[in-house]
Amino acid sequence: MARNRRRSSRSRKGGFSTGAVVATIALSAVALAMIGAFGWLKYQAMSSVSLDKASLCPTTGPTSETAILLDVTDPISGTTSLDLKNQFQRLVSGVPVNGAIDVYALTEKEGELERTFHGCNPGSGDLANEWTSNPKLVQQRWEKGFQKPLAEIAGKLGSGASGEFSPIMAGIQRINLEAFQPLPAGIPKTLYVASDMVEHTAAFSSYRDGVSIAKFESSPAREKFRTSLDGVQVKVLAFQRPGQKFKMEDLAAFWKSWVEKNNGEFAGFTRLEGLE
Repeated sequence: MARNRRRSSRSRKGGFSTGAVVATIALSAVALAMIGAFGWLKYQAMSSVSLDKASLCPTTGPTSETAILLDVTDPISGTTSLDLKNQFQRLVSGVPVNGAIDVYALTEKEGELERTFHGCNPGSGDLANEWTSNPKLVQQRWEKGFQKPLAEIAGKLGSGASGEFSPIMAGIQRINLEAFQPLPAGIPKTLYVASDMVEHTAAFSSYRDGVSIAKFESSPAREKFRTSLDGVQVKVLAFQRPGQKFKMEDLAAFWKSWVEKNNGEFAGFTRLEGLE
């Protein structure tokens, strides 16, 4: 009987040892899972982009650049203003996260633009990671620093005062030097020009010289306003004035030629609805 009891005792000890091993393995698996989860969260937190507080752009620089030149040297009609507002909001919503947008107002003085907005899309709260950030704070940052300022600009697009000159080429040249050329190679760059696209300066005026690219090429404006638009897509949102003597097709051909002669990519010419 004693021999049987010893066997039973050894059997119980063996069973206890097996259970302990299983429990140890299970606890180890849980611990490894927790370590892995912690490591993933830490990686996500470390890989989040550091943003400049003023512009909300990555401290390493924006991933794309969208510039908008608004010709406010003359007021526009309510219909055209509404169409422009819709176009403006559409292109703003298309700016990718960490992409920059700069909005400029054209003035009658050559190369003297008014920059009304500069900043990046930091991403809304919908895109925030709940584990590594606060979606509510992210949403507030996006609204305050990006969405609301641009919405205010959109609401004022119909206003403008008549100016003596309309130096569109000088405005494009300034934007290229200020917003595009400092960027590293490979960064997507897009320029939108919202204007009647009637160039009017002392060096070249469509009112005086027509929309002949040949006349422009022989004018002082060719060298004065030349600018290297390498890697820049240029899209035009064109207004039309009542009684305007220029055909939209001729204006589109003129500006397509000018952009391409300056090594840019002419990406479209859209006539907005209504008349100024």
